[in-house]
Amino acid sequence: MALDIRTVLSAVESHALASGYFQTVNGHEPLSPPTSGITAAVWTEQIGPARGASGLNSTSARLALLVRLYAPLWQQEPDAIDPALMDALVALMAAYSGDFTLDGLVRAVDLQGMYGEPLGARAGYLAEAGTEYRVFTITLPLIVNDLWTQEA
Repeated sequence: MALDIRTVLSAVESHALASGYFQTVNGHEPLSPPTSGITAAVWTEQIGPARGASGLNSTSARLALLVRLYAPLWQQEPDAIDPALMDALVALMAAYSGDFTLDGLVRAVDLQGMYGEPLGARAGYLAEAGTEYRVFTITLPLIVNDLWTQEA
């Protein structure tokens, strides 16, 4: 099986955009995040074997994506920023916790961290291109079946 990372990234981007919470969703970590509305970006963080998930002659993989939600600090009342970001975050996490296989592109989300860091999100701040942002960064660990053949 071959991993079509463009298709996986595109599926995660499309899913986030279809949620209705984001003005834009990028398929890369932007050097200069957008300056209005709540936006998101998706990119690859890590890939490696999913220990314990592999078959007898193949290796399944754990593909970790980062999904970062951005809101410029100046755009709205400070007390409204976290609730707006949390609404979007909770909607995405609920979808990832459900039957999230990206139409069969991946086996599942590693919700509990059986193969590494589990699904989770961290809040923080980011200063880029002269603008400060409130961000939530989701670690989205995806398990891909039988990605590499094992040779004896």
